[in-house]
Amino acid sequence: MPRPPKKPDKKRSLEETCGEALRNSPDGATALITVRVQPRASKKSVEGVKDGALRVKLTAPPAEGEANAQLIEVLSRELGTRKSAMRIVKGHSSRDKLVEVDLA
Repeated sequence: MPRPPKKPDKKRSLEETCGEALRNSPDGATALITVRVQPRASKKSVEGVKDGALRVKLTAPPAEGEANAQLIEVLSRELGTRKSAMRIVKGHSSRDKLVEVDLA
């Protein structure tokens, strides 16, 4: 009896998800992702890369760090990494952000 085909892995690699928005550090321990956030969207989603930045829609408002926390949540789910392995390096109060991801 033949085996059923394996289900495709839902998690995409960092390179597949981020494309040209991704830069690796010289030591290879971390990666930097340029992100453009759209807060107060109707749904949470990663829209792809446009103009060199990963476009992410968030339902949270930009007040009191809610959108930043939701951004880390959405990216960790999409990339299959721990939330603790991600941090916003630049742009805490801006729509344009720089997110660092530990690769180790």
